[in-house]
Amino acid sequence: MKLGFIGCGKMASALAEGVLKAGAFAKDGIIVTDKFPAAVKSLVDKHGVQAVADNAALAAAADAILLCVKPNDALDALKAAREQLAGKLVISILAGVTLSTLEKATGDKVRVIRVMPNTPALIHKGAAAFALGHSATEDDAVLVEKIFASVGKVFRVKEDLLDVVTGLSGSGPAYIYVVVEALADAGVLMGLPRDLALQLAAQTVVGAADMVLQTGLHPAQLKDQVTSPGGTTIAGLEALEAAGIRSAFLSAVRAATERSRELGKQS
Repeated sequence: MKLGFIGCGKMASALAEGVLKAGAFAKDGIIVTDKFPAAVKSLVDKHGVQAVADNAALAAAADAILLCVKPNDALDALKAAREQLAGKLVISILAGVTLSTLEKATGDKVRVIRVMPNTPALIHKGAAAFALGHSATEDDAVLVEKIFASVGKVFRVKEDLLDVVTGLSGSGPAYIYVVVEALADAGVLMGLPRDLALQLAAQTVVGAADMVLQTGLHPAQLKDQVTSPGGTTIAGLEALEAAGIRSAFLSAVRAATERSRELGKQS
């Protein structure tokens, strides 16, 4: 099987590196193209994969095609290769572009899967969810799981939940960067050097997240383990609750989810 990438940006590079390191595909099993020759050259030089001239040539040569272009370029890219895509699998990572829109662009002879990854996939710590189009098969689902498991965790959902995935894990890294920045600023406020405050803040977030994943305990249980009666942690938590931290995160995910739904209606 040959895997093709339409678009050679950062996410495509991360996925190519991931499947190569995982042994899911060999170098000669990956084909790439992009309207920017420099992007193609960078991916070929970095990973030793094959390049072709355009989308139609890639669709003709590949069995499964990862669509990694900007949403505004997606439909034109698919239409340019519509004839060659017949009988193939198209895997889209585009936010806000629905399965129905993709299926209309590719035609009824193409199987489509929509995936919502996030940027930590660039360091193989991603979280992705995917939904199958009406003609996609279980074998197609297995392939998508193999590709995205090579750069993090992957989950299967119904398409109407992909907007929520976008609002939570798709946009979520930005929320956490704000948390890290704010914690570091607080450390500086109270006297820590900037570089030390930033390292402590980032490592604290990493460690806390790993505790949730590795112990399987509810975050509230882990929080209670750190919170002594009358101690420093409960004093800090009181300040966070007074500032409405829970409400802020609820509102952030709601707003991002609703925006994703709006984009889907426009596509």
